[in-house]
Amino acid sequence: MSKIDELIKKHCPDGVETKALGDVSKINRGVRVTRDMLTTDGKIPVYQNALTPLGYFDKSNRKAYSTYLIGAGAAGKIGFSDVDFWAADDCYTFDELDNVNDKFLYYFLQTQQNYIDTRVRKGSIPRISRDVFEKIQIPVPPLEIQEEIVKTLDAFTSLTAELTAELTARRKQYEYYRDALLSFGKVSPP
Repeated sequence: MSKIDELIKKHCPDGVETKALGDVSKINRGVRVTRDMLTTDGKIPVYQNALTPLGYFDKSNRKAYSTYLIGAGAAGKIGFSDVDFWAADDCYTFDELDNVNDKFLYYFLQTQQNYIDTRVRKGSIPRISRDVFEKIQIPVPPLEIQEEIVKTLDAFTSLTAELTAELTARRKQYEYYRDALLSFGKVSPP
């Protein structure tokens, strides 16, 4: 039995309660910034319609270690920022979380990505409305359990990154030796 199973058995003998996301969080839309207000080398990333920053700004409107959801463009995609950031008007954030760890929320929403994707309105600019994710039912175990789940998933995320880097290095090594061994001393065309 894992530590998480033991904690659930101890703290949730009757099961884990679920609540609507809108009941455990205040879901806010970001604040508009214009392109002329952005820089390419600032310190504060601006998230608007993608998981990559639109640009950089000189101040933030959201704290580090926050989950956000893109509302238009890459609508429905879920992000997590380790640094303070600016949430622009097509970026939703989950504030005033009630007994929900922000990173737990992020990991949970990732499990809902397929459902969220089906709720995106397709058009010239894909969009998702706030009421879609306000209604999502989220399990709300005690914070101690959420923190243990986050710790476990963070460890797997780190291992995955290390394995990806190792695989990339081995692929380059393979290509080098393949090319060297099969060139038989001849220069290969570029």
